This record gives sequence, structure tokens and C-alpha cells, in this order.
Amino acid sequence: MNNLAQHKQLFENKGFDIVGDVYDAASIDTIIAAIQQADTNRPTFRRSADLFAIRRFLHEIPQVLPLLLNENMRKLITEIMGPDYFIVKSIFFDKPAGSNWYVSYHQDLTISVDNRQELAGFGPWTVKTNQFAVQPPLAYLQNIVTLRIHLDVTTANNGALRVIPGSHKQGVFRPENIDWSTTSESTCEVPAGGVMLMKPLLLHSSGRTTNEQQRRVIHIEFSNMALPSSINWAEKITLQ
Repeated sequence: MNNLAQHKQLFENKGFDIVGDVYDAASIDTIIAAIQQADTNRPTFRRSADLFAIRRFLHEIPQVLPLLLNENMRKLITEIMGPDYFIVKSIFFDKPAGSNWYVSYHQDLTISVDNRQELAGFGPWTVKTNQFAVQPPLAYLQNIVTLRIHLDVTTANNGALRVIPGSHKQGVFRPENIDWSTTSESTCEVPAGGVMLMKPLLLHSSGRTTNEQQRRVIHIEFSNMALPSSINWAEKITLQ
């Protein structure tokens, strides 16, 4: 994990970057063991043949947080974002071997909050299993940084993200307006223990698994912006 200044520049320009060797094999095994010991019978746990997901991941399994915040990760957060960023959302994805689950091109346009209020610039709203989500003003989406921690080797054959470099600079952009005659995409292959940095406004998609290899990813979003006083970040965790 070297030259984070260069990683930061690439991240700002392209809207994504990949940093390897953030976690070693022993650390990954410990993280996976903590996840496997969790009670999966809660509403935030979603399981199907093609996907297992845990929403509000760090609230559901808080013992994972100190395992994630090793020296490498703390250095990555501080040098890429700064010392004042905090966690605002966390999700665990497990794409099993043989999964046919895929996601077409999109941007991540919502934040998780603790209640619904009519606020200028905030909307539309959605509510799922008592989880409030809303599209905030553009400045919030431009401020958020997503870190995707890869617990398995991720390649084009088991659902690595495909992205359109630089698309985060276009603001909110409808995928059907992509001009493929002038647009190129990149496949974000990440080694086990590596971290993909991503801006939520980056257009990204995920394909089906074709090589019978599992893909487990911890998705964590960070921000350093305060919300209007009548709502709060639903999953805010300040880093110690």
C-alpha cells in the first residue's frame, strides 16, 4: 500500500481507484469468521440464491469495525479523505458461486437517514423495512467517498464492477443517455484484501458470475457534511 498521494489524484480524476494489500489473509479470515457468527434472522439480512446482503452492517455486527480499522485502513482514510470524515452507511454483499445476480449501469443517489422530513432539495424518498433513504442535494453526493473492501479475489468473471471513468463529473446522469460511441468502460478487478475507492456519482454496473467463485465485499460510505437539524445520518459512526 504505497504512494497514497498518487492514488488520491487518480481517484479524484477518474472517480475510482484500487489500493491493494490493505488486509492480509489472516485479517480477512478473522473478518469473515465474525460475519459468519452473526444471527442472520433479522430484517436487515437478505438472502436469496444469488445474493446475501446485510444492510446497516456495522450496526448489526459492530465487532467487525475494529477489525476493519487497521493501521492501513486508518492511513488510507486520513490521506484520501482527511481526518474529519465519518461513516454514514455500511452494507455487506456476498455474491455466491454461480450467482446470476447483476446490476445495470447506475449511480448511487441516496443517503440513509433516521426519519422523513419535507426539506428543500431532498427527494424523492423511499422507505424499506423502516429504513429511510432520500436523494440529497448534489453537494452531499459529491462529498461522499465509498470504500469497497474485497474479502475475495474479484475479477470480470465473478462480478467485478464495470465503471465509466470520469462520469462522476457529470452530476446526476441518466444511464440511458450514455453515448457508447464515445464512451469507454473499465473493469475494476481487485485482489483479496484490496480496497476500491469510488465516488457515488460514478456510473457503475456489475455482471453475473461465470467462474463459480464467491465474491464478498464490505461497502462503506463516508462523509464529513452535517445534515439539516431535523434529520440525522442513520448509521453515523465517528472514527476513534
